Amino acid sequence: MLKQAFKLFIMVDLFLDRVLVKNNWDQDELNTEREIIGTLENRILMLFFACAGCEKCREFVPILNDFFKRLKDPFYIENPALLALVYISLDQTEEQQEKFLKELHKKSLFVAFEDSYKKELQAKFDVINVPTVVVLRPDGSVLSANAVDDICRLGAADCFRNWQEGAELVERSFMLNEEYDDLNLRSATDPVRRLKYKTEDDKRRKKWWDFWGKGKYEEEED
Repeated sequence: MLKQAFKLFIMVDLFLDRVLVKNNWDQDELNTEREIIGTLENRILMLFFACAGCEKCREFVPILNDFFKRLKDPFYIENPALLALVYISLDQTEEQQEKFLKELHKKSLFVAFEDSYKKELQAKFDVINVPTVVVLRPDGSVLSANAVDDICRLGAADCFRNWQEGAELVERSFMLNEEYDDLNLRSATDPVRRLKYKTEDDKRRKKWWDFWGKGKYEEEED
């Protein structure tokens, strides 16, 4: 019990005495210990470092949104995954941040523009290039220093299962609806709709990977 409480403390300690903001219409603030613990407890945490002025970041956002949606939306998954996404803005102006947030998934969280803690997080996790997605285990340790490539290449199901195994977080009820289990279909047209979305998402992911991933590796080989 003590060990479990210690792990929880490490994770929530990252944002204790800080303010996280919901990326919804009202931009509700999570500013109490109870709210922070309730939001981050026993979750794999994704810290998304990016900025509106970065073309690669803007190209990556639809991929990240689809990834997060497939793990949080009941349309795709029986039980939403134990996952949280926090945007750490490296934008130069608040207007740029607000513009970027409009494109980001509405169930994500973010650190307020005026909060200097963003720079502390950038230094803590040695973030130099963007986009960067730092993935943390529920105990606060780093699971992936930058999961951008894995998100693009593996997709939601395989990538998150790898994270679950790495974090030793077993969720037996985790099951994507896109596996077309007839018992879980909401309508007769669901398989067709899901196949359509999956094809479109795969094309978008491939386009981004061709744009950034392949080019990066070719530079490294040279």
